[in-house]
Amino acid sequence: MFKPVPVAIGLRYLRAKRRNGFISFISLASILGIALGVTVLITTMAVMSGFQKEIRDRLLQFAAHATVVADGEPMADWKFAVDLAMQDARVSGAAPFVETEALLSGSRKQPAMVRGVMPELEQRVSVLAQKMKQGSADSLVDGSYHILLGQELALFLGVSTGDPVMVMLPEFQGSPMGAMPRYKRFTVSGIFSAGHNDIDRGLAVVHMADLQRVLRMDGASGVRLMLHDMNQAYEVARDLALQLPGFYRVTDWTRDNANLYQSLKMEKTVMGILLSLIIMMGAFTLVNSQVMLVTDKQADIAILRTLGLTPGGVMQVFMVQGTVIGVIGTVLGLVGGVALTLNLERILDGIEALFNITLLPEDVYYITGLPTDMQANDVVLTLVVALVMSFLATLYPAWRAARTQPAEALRYE
Repeated sequence: MFKPVPVAIGLRYLRAKRRNGFISFISLASILGIALGVTVLITTMAVMSGFQKEIRDRLLQFAAHATVVADGEPMADWKFAVDLAMQDARVSGAAPFVETEALLSGSRKQPAMVRGVMPELEQRVSVLAQKMKQGSADSLVDGSYHILLGQELALFLGVSTGDPVMVMLPEFQGSPMGAMPRYKRFTVSGIFSAGHNDIDRGLAVVHMADLQRVLRMDGASGVRLMLHDMNQAYEVARDLALQLPGFYRVTDWTRDNANLYQSLKMEKTVMGILLSLIIMMGAFTLVNSQVMLVTDKQADIAILRTLGLTPGGVMQVFMVQGTVIGVIGTVLGLVGGVALTLNLERILDGIEALFNITLLPEDVYYITGLPTDMQANDVVLTLVVALVMSFLATLYPAWRAARTQPAEALRYE
């Protein structure tokens, strides 16, 4: 027998055939419970991360990684700002923009954000041209007063390509009848779909020069940046603002959509806590199996104590056995979770084909599949939680075994 002795005895008990078969069944149930909890938790965390990544990618198709906006006065020398930004190796694209809120009027009225862009530069920071459902982004020509609408916005306004849209801006101009809001008629030249409701319902795009004339603005609202590494967005925008003359406000994609990302993170955290209860149920089953084993092995414990094994050694015997059961369940759960996550789309397609149903119809959901993004830190955290719960589940039965009195246990043997 190898050393240390408590470890050897614990492993021997794990392989030994039980006099009470129900104990073996409970031990197997605890392994399966822990494995099931780990599998479900790994898969769920991967799906939640996948949805978060999918929403972020769709949102950033039209939202810049970082934005440098002039504070107060328009950015008159926006060409210098764009050239300066493109000199930074961390920046993959830069483009000016003019942005304002407006009330769009077709057969119905809907408030939206109107963004003025330069089509030849906009392709550096967004995929507007690739997301067109009708028309083309090249239709935005200086002086044409054409407008591109999100798919949901166009549907709500009841307009299509070629229809006029009246844009009412939140600025007033004097007239014989008093102060009147500023109106301008645009013609719908295209409809785009980003796959994100906030954009498809709340964004209209026009040529920057047209919007400048309507707003009587000399310059741009700011510069939008696209980076090679989006996690450096705020630092890059801040560095650019410090190099420009005047005062500027710096925002990045995490601050512009802070509520959305915080809610997604909270949902993922709460879901992880709730699904951890499955692992906890497996740990409770492990406690039951170990308590029954301690009761079944009272005579063996007494004999070991008389042979010189200390109470601490007895405690180690049962802690080793319970921990090994937890490790086996965790490893099985890891294999099952990774396999389920990698084949989730195939399983979903199989269920749809078998029952002839569509689980995520396109006319209801923007995301019609189950995107997965298995992150190493989520997997490691799940494994640590499972192992810690398994270890804690062994403490009470092992402590109870250590308190066994040899004389009392051998009295009726």
